[in-house]
Amino acid sequence: MSIMEYNGGSVIAMVGKDCVAIASDLRFGNQSLGIASNFQRMFPVTDRTYLGLAGLGTDVTTLRERFRYRVNMYTIKEERDIEPQTFAHLVSSTLYEHRFGPYFVEPVIAGLEKAPSGFKPFIAAADLIGCLNFAKDFVVAGTASSKLYGLAEGLWEPDLGPEDLFETISQTLLNGVDRDAFSGWGAVVHVITKDRVVTRTLKGRMD
Repeated sequence: MSIMEYNGGSVIAMVGKDCVAIASDLRFGNQSLGIASNFQRMFPVTDRTYLGLAGLGTDVTTLRERFRYRVNMYTIKEERDIEPQTFAHLVSSTLYEHRFGPYFVEPVIAGLEKAPSGFKPFIAAADLIGCLNFAKDFVVAGTASSKLYGLAEGLWEPDLGPEDLFETISQTLLNGVDRDAFSGWGAVVHVITKDRVVTRTLKGRMD
């Protein structure tokens, strides 16, 4: 078994029209043994940027605090909020610093980037040594990533509104984790628009 699958868990992010969504399951396990159904894998970075971390639970907690420290230092030094793309590069460099003894996590970043015409959706994912993958549709990470990828290809459409995007990412995640023994037990979805962030908790199969 890969150490990346030890605690289970999956994360997905999708782009909509002037909005972006990120979602993760809530299961925390010891391989096939379920331990908790309220494990947080997604964290707010700024008002318009969220980070999802799939992988080993201890490294998720460690990196969450490390990123919080570095974002706070950036905010103090620059006197402005960090943009999603800048944060993605911060994540990449932090992981690459530890490439010889890496953190066993796959980060997913989602947010709204400032643009001359308003705000532009931004999503990215990275592997455990910080190689970034930018996408214009969706990114996935975690133990159910292969199932999520297939479902997202079938369900995602361009220019989805916030409610349609929520429905699409929710159906993709819930049906994807149902096919994976190491993910599931409910989900949390954040839909980020220029005005607000809507957070919803979903019930899932508990078997």
